[in-house]
Amino acid sequence: MPVTVSALHIYPVKSLGGIDLREAECAIRGLRHDRRFMVVDPGGNFLTQREHPKMATAWTDVAAGLLRLSAPDVEEVEVDAEPLEGEKMRVTVWNSTVGAIAPSREADAWLSSFLETPCRLVYMPESTERLSNAKHGGHGMVGFADGYAHLVVGEASLADLNARLAQKGHPEMPMNRFRPNIVVSGSPPYEEDTWGEIRAGEALLRGGKPCGRCQITTTDQATGEVRSPEPLATLTEYRNHPKSGAIFGMNFVTVKPGWIRVGDAISR
Repeated sequence: MPVTVSALHIYPVKSLGGIDLREAECAIRGLRHDRRFMVVDPGGNFLTQREHPKMATAWTDVAAGLLRLSAPDVEEVEVDAEPLEGEKMRVTVWNSTVGAIAPSREADAWLSSFLETPCRLVYMPESTERLSNAKHGGHGMVGFADGYAHLVVGEASLADLNARLAQKGHPEMPMNRFRPNIVVSGSPPYEEDTWGEIRAGEALLRGGKPCGRCQITTTDQATGEVRSPEPLATLTEYRNHPKSGAIFGMNFVTVKPGWIRVGDAISR
């Protein structure tokens, strides 16, 4: 059975809602618009669903050059999707401290009100360089994603996990719990962990390291409700890495940019 791209997703603002696409431009830092924005506290430290699960319930949309933020019963706010100007800041995401710009006081106020904590929306400009960890083989540019430009997950991997959950009487997990960029069909469970370089449509990607999972996988992405301890508890039983903990999905970096479309073949 051929291995193909079955779904594409971007998350324009780290930890906010994602967008399903039929095609995406794969750039050096990842799919275009993916996690180029991030929410930070007044000191520049990143905020995520780990501490603020309500972030999952803020919707994003990119159209006509604008990023739109919206949520139930809240007036939406718009920001330039690729801003060129804004207040310069130093911001921290995990072990990286990099330059960013805060382009919209209106968006800052919207997010601060929605999350009920002072925060700002920041954007990573082209002048900022952030690199993934070279020791894992996935040396490349990345935006505000945790560490790598792309997360690839196989449909069969999720099917295997859901079969294990069903055996324990737990409900199935939707793919959005794992917030992948590229979903593939036609491969055996967890085979994506073994891929080195792959061609997806016009783009060439290189494998970095399996993705260590956190409590965000226990958060319902539609409601923001935390439903511990699954799927982490089950993943830990059979997918526990000595350094990364529970792993699910494979991180990749961009080697050669190009367009990726649903239905494109994955070749290795």
